[in-house]
Amino acid sequence: QVQLVESGGGLVQPGGSLRLSCTASRNIDSIYAMGWYRQAPGKQRELVATITNGGVTNYLDSVKGRFTISRDNDKNAVYLQMNSLKPEDTAVYYCNADLTMWYADDYWGQGTQVTVSS
Repeated sequence: QVQLVESGGGLVQPGGSLRLSCTASRNIDSIYAMGWYRQAPGKQRELVATITNGGVTNYLDSVKGRFTISRDNDKNAVYLQMNSLKPEDTAVYYCNADLTMWYADDYWGQGTQVTVSS
């Protein structure tokens, strides 16, 4: 098991940047994949970006080229650098840990609000 705590959300203008952080309660090198999901008002939760313990990344098409996911095993943390933010990016962002590739064994943070508005 692992506990996840997100931070870094806030209110920004379109075109601005934010860096989200997710800190895990234990070493993350043994976790298969970690990622970020988001849920906008009136919409289903969607995958934004993931990164495996081997460094393989995957992104939602609409954020490719704007968002970058990374991990720092020494700090037990994953990050989401968000640039060129758009109003459509407004959502609650959740950190996720997928402990194994073989079956669903997911843990979630409490979420952090990102609002993009002029």
